[in-house]
Amino acid sequence: MKILDRYLIKQFLQSVLFGLITFTVIFVIIDMMEKLGDFIDQNVDASMIAEYYIVFMPEIIRLMTPVAVLLASLFTAGKMSNLNELTAIKAAGISLYRFMAPFIITSFFISILLVYFGGYIVPMANKHKVYIEQTYLKKGIVYFGSNIYFQDTKNRIVTINLYDVANDQANQVSIQEFDPADNTKIIKRYDAFRMKYDTLKNQWTMYNGIEREFGDTSETVRRFAVKEFPGLSFKPEDVIKKQRKPEEMSLEELKNFAEEQRRTGNNPIAIEIEYQSRISFAFSCIVVVLFGLPISANKRRGGLALQFGINLLITFIYLVFMKVSQAFGKNGLLDPFLTAWFANFVFLTAAIFNLKYASK
Repeated sequence: MKILDRYLIKQFLQSVLFGLITFTVIFVIIDMMEKLGDFIDQNVDASMIAEYYIVFMPEIIRLMTPVAVLLASLFTAGKMSNLNELTAIKAAGISLYRFMAPFIITSFFISILLVYFGGYIVPMANKHKVYIEQTYLKKGIVYFGSNIYFQDTKNRIVTINLYDVANDQANQVSIQEFDPADNTKIIKRYDAFRMKYDTLKNQWTMYNGIEREFGDTSETVRRFAVKEFPGLSFKPEDVIKKQRKPEEMSLEELKNFAEEQRRTGNNPIAIEIEYQSRISFAFSCIVVVLFGLPISANKRRGGLALQFGINLLITFIYLVFMKVSQAFGKNGLLDPFLTAWFANFVFLTAAIFNLKYASK
């Protein structure tokens, strides 16, 4: 059995690797054709273009791995079926469950690696990819953050019209404080021409501004040239970080960001869904193997072409399920964990029924 297991794992991994290389090359070629005009317009060197696609490849690999695993299991089992190798294996008394064991175990380790790869390696590569886009393609530039709006605490909202990253300075700042007992009632507002972070005191200082204090029927206005504001909880690095996209954050950063959102009174559901989706998407490798392998292990009219079509349809339905469940989750109708894992649970249940049917 060890010889057979090694043979199956070798054939399976070779097919996965071939699929990943093929999908990555196709993806890169298509994307390069789309961005070719941008590269030419910005006079980007060939070496920088190559570097851009090197750091883009991890994201492509993450997205294509479940598809490559599915097609690899299809190709391996389908080829063995057409060559009557599966017939010989069954004649030797080996059950379908035992035949699938090397595929499932290998897919499990692929999923574990994909969790780490998608949770830490891909975000690092995406950061560098964004840097190249900002520096050479002039896309998504953040050295001057503009129209930044976030909630600092449960009863404080900060608005920054323009943020200078190089000087850690916020320009045209507005800070609004609301009554803790009634968050629809504003009690104070600070408007300043600029605000700068004091690294020695670890606090923000506002310059050339106005402080307004609102009563039930009155308003008090005070102008100031300099005003220290120790109550603000964010730091300069947090300003641009609040504009970072989730795909640039590692699993640990996503978790911390969700906790920060909850602490400041914001809704962390979208971040929690992204966190859980990173993990659930990696383990979809096991689900697609459990679903697709029994179909490929049995000879059918139409051969590999029909099996390929069936598995492609399954993949499409799986992705639709995933997107629909995420839409419900982001609207607050489903728990973040259930939202991210719903498609896996549904298809795992279907795979178990399909496996029982195929083993008869």
